[in-house]
Amino acid sequence: MTAPVSVRPPETGRTGALDQLRALHTQGRIAAEYPAVQGLLAELDQGADPWAELSRAGRLLAKVAPEEIAALHPGAAPLTAAITGHGTLDALIAPLTAQLARHGIPLRPLAGDYDAWLRDLQDTGSPLYAPGTDLALCLLDAQIVFDELPNPWRVEDVAEAVASKLALLDRLVARYGEFGPGTLVLNTLPLLRAHTHQLVDHRSRTELSALWREFNAGLLRLASRHPRLHVVDLDPLIAECGPVRDSRLAAYAKVQLGEELLAHYAREAGHLARALRGRAKKVLVVDLDNTLWDGILGDDGPAGIAAATTYRGQAFGMFQRTVKQIGAQGVLLAVCSKNDQEPVLGVLRDHPDMVLRESDFVRINANWQPKDGNLRDIASRINLGIDSFVFADDSPFECGLVAAGLPEVALVRLDEEPALHIDRLLADGWFDVRELTAEDRGRAVQYRTEGERQGLLDNAGSMEEYLRDLDVRVSVSPVDEHELARVSQLTLRTNQFNLTTQRLQQSDVRRLLDSPDQLVLAVRSGDRFGDNGVVGALFAHFDEAGLHIDNVLLSCRVFARGIEQAAMAALLRHAADTGAAAVHARYARTAKNHRVRDFYPSVGFGTTAEDPDGAASFHHPLTELPEVPAHVTLEASFGRGRG
Repeated sequence: MTAPVSVRPPETGRTGALDQLRALHTQGRIAAEYPAVQGLLAELDQGADPWAELSRAGRLLAKVAPEEIAALHPGAAPLTAAITGHGTLDALIAPLTAQLARHGIPLRPLAGDYDAWLRDLQDTGSPLYAPGTDLALCLLDAQIVFDELPNPWRVEDVAEAVASKLALLDRLVARYGEFGPGTLVLNTLPLLRAHTHQLVDHRSRTELSALWREFNAGLLRLASRHPRLHVVDLDPLIAECGPVRDSRLAAYAKVQLGEELLAHYAREAGHLARALRGRAKKVLVVDLDNTLWDGILGDDGPAGIAAATTYRGQAFGMFQRTVKQIGAQGVLLAVCSKNDQEPVLGVLRDHPDMVLRESDFVRINANWQPKDGNLRDIASRINLGIDSFVFADDSPFECGLVAAGLPEVALVRLDEEPALHIDRLLADGWFDVRELTAEDRGRAVQYRTEGERQGLLDNAGSMEEYLRDLDVRVSVSPVDEHELARVSQLTLRTNQFNLTTQRLQQSDVRRLLDSPDQLVLAVRSGDRFGDNGVVGALFAHFDEAGLHIDNVLLSCRVFARGIEQAAMAALLRHAADTGAAAVHARYARTAKNHRVRDFYPSVGFGTTAEDPDGAASFHHPLTELPEVPAHVTLEASFGRGRG
C-alpha cells in the first residue's frame, strides 16, 4: 500500500505541492487523501502564480468522481453547481473545482450549452432547476446588451435595452426563486473600452458610463428583493486581475470573460458555497509582534513598537482598523502571541498607537507555550470548534507548526511587508455570511459577559446555586419576520447542538413558517447579565401519527443552563394540549454533535431504532411530561393552534 502523502509546510517549496498532488493522482489516491488536499491547495495559493497553479490542480481534482470522495469522507458532501451563461465558460470548471476543494467541498458540475442562459432560466427542466442543485451560476457579459442594439446605436438605445434586460432578469430571478432548488448567482456586467469608445464624443461616453453603472447597481439591488439570489460584483475582481478578456478569444471563441477573471470569480463562488454550507469562520486569532504592531515588544519595549507614528507603523495601524472592523460584525477576536502577559495588556490598555484595545478581544493568550496548544486553549475557553478559527501570523515557522498540528485552522500567512497584511487577511473571505443579524453585532459583548458568569459560578457553592442566581429566562414562540436571518444562520453555523444538521436558507425557513402543518419556533434567552437574543430553534410538523421533531438547535454559548430542557418541555406540553398521539424525533450523527446523542432520552423519549452509523429514532408517548427546570422562567406561545 502506498503511504499517505503528508502535507509539508510552505517553506519547503510550493512547487512541491503541485508535484504531490500529481503523485496522488498518479497513484489514484486523491479521493483517499482528500483532507490533505486542502493543505496542498493552500500552499499553491501562496505561490507566485496562484491562479494558474490552482487551475492546474483543479484539472487533476476534476478527474475524481465527487461520489468517490464522499464515500470515503462523509463530511465532504459534494456540491452540485449548474453553470450557464452567454459566452464560452469552459475555463471555469478547473478553478471552481480547486476553490471548492480548498474548503473541503467536492464539485459536481452541470455545464449547460453555449449561450443557453435565457433558455436555462426560463425552462424548469434545465440543469439549473434539477433537484439537488446547490448553486446555479449564470455568468453574463455586456454582449447580452450590445449584441441586441441597432447598428448604428446611440446612448438612448442602450438605455432602452438595459431597462428591458433588467426587467427580464427580475422576472427570471423571481421564477427561479419559486421553482429553483438552490441559490442563483448572477454578476455585474463589465463595460469595456471597446464599448464606450465606439462613441466619439466625450459627453455620450460619460452618459453611457453613468447609465451602465446604474444598470449594474440595479442588478446588485435584485439580491435585496430576492433572497435566493446572490450577485457577484465583478468590478473589485477586475481591479485585481487586469483585462476582462482577450479580444482575439472573444472574437473567435466567444470567450467574453477571461481565464484570470473566471479564476477570481471561482474564488468568490467558493466563499459563497462555504457560507451556504455553514462553514464560515467565527474567530480571528492574531499574533502581535510584526502582526498588529511594528517591532518586538520583548526586545524593543512599549516605546519601541509602533502602529501609527512611523512610516511602517501606519500600515500596522491600518491593519488594526481592519481587524476591528471585522470584529464589529460578529467575528470574535483573540490573541495568541509569544510574549509575557502583563506587558501585552499594558500595551493594549495604554499605548497611544493602538486602535485595538483589551476590550476588543474575548481571549488574550500571551505566553511562551506552543501556539497550536494556545489555539486549542482559546477554543476550549470560548467553547467553539477549532475548525471555526482563522490564525494570522507573520512567522513561517509558527504557521507551519499550526498547519501541521491543527490542519483544520485556516491560516493567514503574513510576511515582513505590513502593507499587504490587509489584502492577505481579506483574500479568502473566511468570515463571509449571507446576512448579518443583531446577534452577530452583539456577539463579542455576549462572549465577554461570560467572564461575569464564570465569576458567579466560581463563587457559587454548587451548580444548583449558580443556576438559581443566574436567573435564566427562556421564551419560545414562532419565528418573527426580523428573526428569519438569525434562525437560518443557526441552521447553517451551529454544529454541536444540532440534532439533524439540516441547513436552511432564509427562503427555506420562510417556506416552513408559511406551512400550516409546520412549527418553526425561536428560542430566546436572557439572564441577570443581559439578553442573549435568539439562541436556538425548534422545527417540527404535525401529521396523523402526531408531532415529528425535525431538528433542535442551540447555540454553544448557552449550553448547560437548562434552556434546551425548558424549550422541549414547552414543545411536548403543546403537543399534548393539541391532541397529538405521540411525539417522534430523530438524531443524525455527525463529527461534532455526538455530545447531544442522549438529549432525547434525557427528556423522556424512548429509543425506537438505532442505525450502525449512529443515527437513532425516538418516541415520546406524552403520558408523563418533563418539568421545566426550577431555575428557569419560561414563556411559551405557539400561535396558530396545531401549526
